[in-house]
Amino acid sequence: MALDWGTSSLRAFLMNAAGQIVAQRSSAHGIVNLPEPGATGFERAFEGVCGDWLAAHHGLPVVAGGMVGSAQGWREAAYIPCPADLRDLASRPAEVTTAKGVRILIAPGVLHTPSEAAPDVIRGEEIQIAGALAERPELVAGSHFVMPGTHSKWVEVREGRITRFATYMTGEVFAVLCQHSLLGRLMTAEEAPSAEGDAAFAQGVAMAKESGPGDFAHQIFAARTLGLTKGLAPAQLKPFLSGLLIGHELVSALGKTERGTKLAMIGEGALCARYAQGLALLGAPPPISLGNTAPGGLFRFALAAGLLQHVKEAAP
Repeated sequence: MALDWGTSSLRAFLMNAAGQIVAQRSSAHGIVNLPEPGATGFERAFEGVCGDWLAAHHGLPVVAGGMVGSAQGWREAAYIPCPADLRDLASRPAEVTTAKGVRILIAPGVLHTPSEAAPDVIRGEEIQIAGALAERPELVAGSHFVMPGTHSKWVEVREGRITRFATYMTGEVFAVLCQHSLLGRLMTAEEAPSAEGDAAFAQGVAMAKESGPGDFAHQIFAARTLGLTKGLAPAQLKPFLSGLLIGHELVSALGKTERGTKLAMIGEGALCARYAQGLALLGAPPPISLGNTAPGGLFRFALAAGLLQHVKEAAP
């Protein structure tokens, strides 16, 4: 059984001995929205989603990844330094045993400490990448994973190992500027027609492409002035700001990515579509689009940790 346990949600996957998903469920009991605080809350959330599976398949191995292994999670799984691969993750998991005696192995995150920059971390993305590499072997030798989200991640893989990565707080900055700054005052809740929204997004990406050092704080004010001067309709201001922020991320990240490296993208569909649009506007090759690779990564984490040697008897 595999648990993709994040900040706002819990997704559970019942898998057979071949790593195929037999059944899946989800709940809103992410680590910040448990039925009650503390370890008891984690137990209740886990039992609520998986209790009948556990009863029907006694002794089934259970693994988990994501924020459940953070300092605010059920049990902290300390970061391991990169370069790191699946064997490294499996060698240093955290472990928790429920009141009913169910043992859960939790995957660690990964720490990057470049000499020329501040440290960076990922937690959960390493499992998604493990699943992606198993699904698409052509990415093992060398690739760059683009993982859009609240905190977007750009992760380099060489010979199956995570070698470096960078986090961009693009999604969070966008939300803060729209909801808690003067820029949001002229924006509307309604979406712009597709063509108008795309045009505004492209205008934002173009502005980011032409920017120089220190221009960002000045450029974001255009999300207000273009509204005041009727350069953009109110419904276009949000996609414009999105294009500007995503554009700055793409310009920065592509500048650090070796030319010719395969790009692969994992994330929510609509947001990934925006990133793919931005990449095309900047002349980058289209990325390989992947679905939910976390279950496959968790299965391979369990395999690397030696949990599946006797799974055949217990598996559905």
